[in-house]
Amino acid sequence: MLRTDMNGKVVTLDVREEIRKGQEPFSKIMATVGQLEPGDTLRLLAPFEPAPLYGVLAAHGFGHESKALPAGDWEILFKRDPHAPVGAGESRQRPSKLPASPPRDIRILEIDARGLEPPQPMVTILEQLAHLPCGVEVKARTDRKPLHLSAQLQDRGFIGETTQEPDGSYVTHIRRA
Repeated sequence: MLRTDMNGKVVTLDVREEIRKGQEPFSKIMATVGQLEPGDTLRLLAPFEPAPLYGVLAAHGFGHESKALPAGDWEILFKRDPHAPVGAGESRQRPSKLPASPPRDIRILEIDARGLEPPQPMVTILEQLAHLPCGVEVKARTDRKPLHLSAQLQDRGFIGETTQEPDGSYVTHIRRA
């Protein structure tokens, strides 16, 4: 169970309206997380349970508690594990859905994030990149142009190029920088 220290503050971030407008608040969430002091708690309000975000923040040493609110929205409390070093990550994340080493003839990992509501497409892509074997590139498909993905890729040592498909969807090719 997460508990807030007497010295820590609770920072509330409400992303419900942004998501309902089709905006991706992932960068805003990560910027807020970056400003938290030890002992602080992030209280995130969202229109759905952002399950992929749990793994991303676990990589930064955060545990979480979530609950559905009466109106159907979700409240999630994120608090850094005091025993986790800042930047803790790979061993704290959920197990990867990718094989430990891909077959030698596979060099492209395709991620289809179409049909997901923001910020789930970006979170899904970033979660897979956290476990991407060397030499493998990603081809990610999304319904919307991933406006905030480029900065997140750069922070993680990747480069991405996005093009729009004839059907209005987007394909982003991602590789290590």
